[in-house]
Amino acid sequence: MFLPRINGQDILDAIRHFPVTAIIGPRQCGKSTLVKHLMADYPSETLYLDLERPSDLEKLNDAEWFLSNQKDKLICIDEIQRKPELFPLLRSLVDEWNKPSCFVVLGSASRDLLMQSSESLAGRIIYKQLTPLLWSELPDIPIEKYFERGGFPRSMLAISDRVSFEWLNSFIATFLERDLLQWVNFTPATMRRLWQMLAHVNGQTVNYSTLGNSLGVSNQTVKNYIDLLKSTYMVDVVEPYISNMGKRLVKAPKVYISDSGIVSALLSIRSFEELSGHPAFGAIWETIVLANLRGTFPEAEICFYRTAGGAEIDFVIQLNRQIIAIECKASYSPTLSKGNHIAIKDIQPKHTFVVIPSSESWAMSKGIEVVSLSVLIKNLNKYVD
Repeated sequence: MFLPRINGQDILDAIRHFPVTAIIGPRQCGKSTLVKHLMADYPSETLYLDLERPSDLEKLNDAEWFLSNQKDKLICIDEIQRKPELFPLLRSLVDEWNKPSCFVVLGSASRDLLMQSSESLAGRIIYKQLTPLLWSELPDIPIEKYFERGGFPRSMLAISDRVSFEWLNSFIATFLERDLLQWVNFTPATMRRLWQMLAHVNGQTVNYSTLGNSLGVSNQTVKNYIDLLKSTYMVDVVEPYISNMGKRLVKAPKVYISDSGIVSALLSIRSFEELSGHPAFGAIWETIVLANLRGTFPEAEICFYRTAGGAEIDFVIQLNRQIIAIECKASYSPTLSKGNHIAIKDIQPKHTFVVIPSSESWAMSKGIEVVSLSVLIKNLNKYVD
């Protein structure tokens, strides 16, 4: 089943105008499905190579000879991070061919990691990120289902909660036992324990010392492991919003598991009924809101605000130099705390949105509006257009 993605046209425009288009994002988020769909209607002949398929790897034993003979095709290379030595060859070929629409490369490593290998493509490559399914891409799906299953297509579209839960656990195991083998200096067992610990403190400021002591490893090892999870899109690190107000601000970043379904699986939560009564429920709602902000506004700067005195706002997003405050409340009848009001006064945002898992929206007070996730995205889009 193919679900249209909100940035599908943007990716297609990039393919048409740049020699190399890199589509990056976590494994199994739909990159291959989207590109195959786009290539099916592409005006010129196309070639798709999956570097996890031995037969396709065999074709690249003499990559220069093979790719040189595909000049008139749009060539897609999936899981490019498994063969980073291809990047200098791609640079040579696109310079020789001197045309757009030469290569589409797909990778489940971050832009920063890929750029270490693709520096020679500077000026020839454009990066586009694809996330797991966003709420706006899932018509007629209950929000409760999105909570428990998350946005990975095979989890969201599974025929039952049981199959979804089994897929999520299989994804976690495969990621730990196979996908991370290409990165050095990590232990799968320690990484699993850290990932589970992060699920229990999802959305909290990270304390490397506490995590390191619990795991029996150094603070630096914990930081390296979190950096690896971030670079493979498994966690999202939100930095504090720094202002010049002279207040004592919390400076440690907050760490979120990137997908609500992954959080639920790591916590062994099998249904929305279990999740709704779990202490992690509110933080998982923050995870959902953050994932949709990242996916819809990839260029926006997203931070959080917290002072030592207890003033706090979940997210501060900057769009077109406008500052918007976003507080997540997993309740149908939300109220703002004293700390929330102090933070709003400190930040002085253009507008404040209190986002709830409901379809209803209403004005709470001047400049503060309670909104659904859909209405939040719609209102933020006004600052982009």
